[in-house]
Amino acid sequence: MKRNIQQLKEHYEIEKELANRLKLSTQEERKYLYSSVYDEMFKKVPLHPQLTRKKDFIGTKMNIVYQMLFLKRFLKKDMIFAEIGAGDCALSFAVCRNVKKVYAVDVSEEITNNNIPPVNFQLIISNGQSIPLPPESIHIVYSNQLMEHLHPSDALEQLHNIKNVLTNGGKYICLTPNRINGPHDISKYFDIEASGFHLKEYTFAELNNLFKQVGFKTVCGYFGFKVIYLKTPVFLILKLERLINYLPRSIKRLTLFKPILSIKIVGIK
Repeated sequence: MKRNIQQLKEHYEIEKELANRLKLSTQEERKYLYSSVYDEMFKKVPLHPQLTRKKDFIGTKMNIVYQMLFLKRFLKKDMIFAEIGAGDCALSFAVCRNVKKVYAVDVSEEITNNNIPPVNFQLIISNGQSIPLPPESIHIVYSNQLMEHLHPSDALEQLHNIKNVLTNGGKYICLTPNRINGPHDISKYFDIEASGFHLKEYTFAELNNLFKQVGFKTVCGYFGFKVIYLKTPVFLILKLERLINYLPRSIKRLTLFKPILSIKIVGIK
């Protein structure tokens, strides 16, 4: 649903105020705060895209199709899959047809309120830091548009927690927008740096370093957009990212660079 400038401005002001609560909070406070601020935002912003998207059946279906085109290369029928930051759970529902069991982990019950789930699906409400799943029990952990929503102080801890729940050889597949052509939250209409619920947007280089820091044995990346995805050596992604970063902001934000800069990083335990 297209919103006018006043509706965008109202959303921006609400989200920025709630984001500041998170930014100024302690780690202990954030164990409870993630859930409360997201629930508050979805109540105060009824036209939030994550809510109105539920009524866009065609758009939602196509988004799931594109994600599944990327994900299916990693999935097998005997696998246990977990989506972190599952949102409306539509993607998790689709994955249920391709694996043995799916866990969907999210901080908000407001957005996850959905239809009757498949029998091999389970929703888990988290505090935004922990991954409440048994150690070494998950073959694939997936997140799409999650890392940027974490407080920077929590990102490393969550990566450790994700690695802990993965089986030996398990994979963490992380999709997140790139800071180089951001911001990507509501503040993109008003600011040159993310100031809403994208508490920190990353480059591929920064995430590559974090993945290595927590002990993932192998890190790889993918270039692609919607229907075509290519596994790409990390050194090439880093080189292209550095080159694009030298360009003027107006050029970096062109659609031309979206397939290159949109981060698809995979860590293998």
